[in-house]
Order: sequence, then C-alpha cells, then structure tokens
Amino acid sequence: MFQNGNKTICVYCASSTQVKQSYFEATARLAKIFANAQLQIVYGGGSMGLMGQLADSMLEAGGVIIGVIPRFMCEVEWNHTTLTELILVETMHERKEKMAILADAVVALPGGCGTLEELLEIITWKRLGIFTKPIVIVNIEGYFDSLIEMLNRAVDEHFMREKHRKMWTVVETPEEVLTAINNSVSWDADARSFAAL
Repeated sequence: MFQNGNKTICVYCASSTQVKQSYFEATARLAKIFANAQLQIVYGGGSMGLMGQLADSMLEAGGVIIGVIPRFMCEVEWNHTTLTELILVETMHERKEKMAILADAVVALPGGCGTLEELLEIITWKRLGIFTKPIVIVNIEGYFDSLIEMLNRAVDEHFMREKHRKMWTVVETPEEVLTAINNSVSWDADARSFAAL
C-alpha cells in the first residue's frame, strides 16, 4: 500500500506558466497528498509552471522531492534550486530512464508535448514489460479526453489488445490518485509475451 511512505512517485507535468489556475491548484493538492502520505516525488527538476508548483508545494509540506534534469537545462537556469536532491544527466533519454528507474508509480498531470511524450513512452514500456508499475492519468477538467479517446481507439482497432486498457488508470482529481495506484492491476515482465498482436 502506498499510504505509508517509502515509495517514490514519478510525476510528469507542464513547465508552462500560462496554464489555468485550476491546474496549479490541483498540482499543489497532489503534492500535499503525497507529502502527508510520506511518499517521495521524482520529477523533471524544473522551477517553472506546474513543475515549480509541484516542487514548492512538496517542500512547503515537508516532503522529499528529487529532480532529474539534463545539464543543458541547468545552463539556462531552468532547474529548481532548493530540491531535496537534483540529479544531473546528459540527455533527455537518460532523464526519462532515471525517473522510471526510481519510480514505484507514475502520475501524469496536464502538460504539453514533453508530458505527452513521457506518458506515451512509459505506457509503451509497460506494454513491453520494461516498466511494470502503476500509471495514473489525472484528467483534470477533461484535459486528457482526446488522448484517452485515441488510446481506446487503438485498442478498438486492434493496434493493442483489450487487456492493454489496464495499463493505465484515469482519475479526475488528485484526491483519487492514491486509491487508483493501490487498485492498479498487477503487471509484470511477462507482458511482453502478449505485446504483439
């Protein structure tokens, strides 16, 4: 169970500062929920937008938050400067891999192409049995509706199997995330045996 600490949640989210205030508020609530449950966060290490909100809220609540960021982003000062830990890597690929290695679950908040790319890659890794942990999409105000529709269409049109719908869970609020993680369907490396159709 994830309610009582010693687990690390990887959070994907936006760096944009121009998004709806409701997304900032939801991000702050999620961070406090994790901090209160004594769960750590690993994220992309940024200081702006929802990434900055996530870090600031986690730190304010006394939680542990680890950033993973490529050196070139630090060179232009995109990194948060007061994280519990900042891990520097050389490439975007290394960043995603390191976050996945550290994660006991993945949670996706609204974001742009980077967030969408991270989410689709981790779903792909789960299909192949490379990543076997829970994946939760927080569909705040229906932000991910079109993506969820596309994923379901991929199953409906036999690009993926019916059982692949169980690779992710969709919730509408941060308050539902821990329950979704705890209720996620068990998955293991044997998934690669039915990855292809």
